[in-house]
Amino acid sequence: MRNNIILSGFTMAAVSHINYGMWRDPQDQSYRYTDIEYWVALAKLLEDNGFDCLFIADALGLIDSWQGSPAASLVQGIQSPLIDPLLLVSAMAAQTQRLGFGITVSTTYEQPYLLARKFTTLDHLTGGRIAWNVVTSQLESAARNLGLEKQMDHDERYDRADEFLTVSYKLWQHSWERAALRRDKAAGIYSDPQKVHAVNHRGRWFSVPDAHLSEPSPQRTPVIFQAGGSPRGIDFAAKHAEVVFVAGLDASGVRRQVAAIKARAAALGRAPGAIKFISAVTVITGESEHDAQARYAERRARYDLQGALIHYGASTGVDLAGHSLDAPLAWQQTNSNRSLLKMVTGEDGQPSRTLREVFHPEQGLGRQKTFVGSGDSVAAQLEQWLEESDTDGINLAQWLSPGCFEDFARWVIPALKQRGLLGNAGEAATLRQRLFPDGSAEPAADHPAQIK
Repeated sequence: MRNNIILSGFTMAAVSHINYGMWRDPQDQSYRYTDIEYWVALAKLLEDNGFDCLFIADALGLIDSWQGSPAASLVQGIQSPLIDPLLLVSAMAAQTQRLGFGITVSTTYEQPYLLARKFTTLDHLTGGRIAWNVVTSQLESAARNLGLEKQMDHDERYDRADEFLTVSYKLWQHSWERAALRRDKAAGIYSDPQKVHAVNHRGRWFSVPDAHLSEPSPQRTPVIFQAGGSPRGIDFAAKHAEVVFVAGLDASGVRRQVAAIKARAAALGRAPGAIKFISAVTVITGESEHDAQARYAERRARYDLQGALIHYGASTGVDLAGHSLDAPLAWQQTNSNRSLLKMVTGEDGQPSRTLREVFHPEQGLGRQKTFVGSGDSVAAQLEQWLEESDTDGINLAQWLSPGCFEDFARWVIPALKQRGLLGNAGEAATLRQRLFPDGSAEPAADHPAQIK
């Protein structure tokens, strides 16, 4: 039986993430996403109820894949407008002590020398509670507005990401020795220059000759999150990830994703258990089964099906405007998120599905697994899901803000504890030690960050 499962809250710094149409609910507070008190209250809610992490998604362009225009996504608030999640962390961290923060940043449009300093700064300010969700981006609109005529090829983006992380590891792990920090007031020596080393990196994408700007933080390297599901993405996750975010509508398909990444990681010499897996889920719960089903019916009535299709089209690079909900969606080699496209077309080994079967509210709430029921019922469903999918925890999608987290805390968490699935995480010094209780604050010895 699993215990101490990972609990992560999943949201975005926007009025709508994957909760299409729910901003219209009278109880929803996501319109306050530009109010720092909204974020502080959310962080406190998660920490007070034993969550390990707040995972914040991000994007770098307007969604314009629906009829070639951003109009529909702007009208419906589909991931636009949005603000920078990195800038939210300090305020939330100042009001919490244990909650980790997983922040999405793209390697395609950043520079490792600058981003390394940002993450080191946040790791210092949070006392070692930072994770980096590494993405390579998927929107053509981002490329157009960030200096490119078109988006880089899918696998080329991963090539750049691989070198980006190599440079970052050099800066975080190997530039400053711990003994470099003297802080000797009497001698007038703050740091020993003999123990601060230039990284001397010159590669295809980056040239970084000098030392890291910042002294080592508690974790040195943030916990590496990743969500690649394409063959290239699986290779990348197997090499770099410490936590992999998986998504799917049935446990067997998710289990295959997990097995593929574990096998590849083993081939690369990483130890069993070196990677944790969390799956995206939506939970609708209440005091009773009847109450939960009533809430589910209410949410389905507000569900924005077109919004779901707009977002899916943006993620996969396929314009779904005018596509029949009941016609098969053919596989095509796009330059965007191929694993999400495979989820519908059946290229990932799961049965092919129509758009109606995936996105219609009668089937669930979005492209992640939906669990509905009383607290006891949902806890039982989650326990079964974790076993059958071979995952270590969940990334709980924010469906109603903050109501879905409040409901989960009130009804599901006590039931999970009764089943022995949640224990006391104790006073882990860092996020990495919270996720890997037998490990240290820094990446494991077999992680590429530790290899010079």
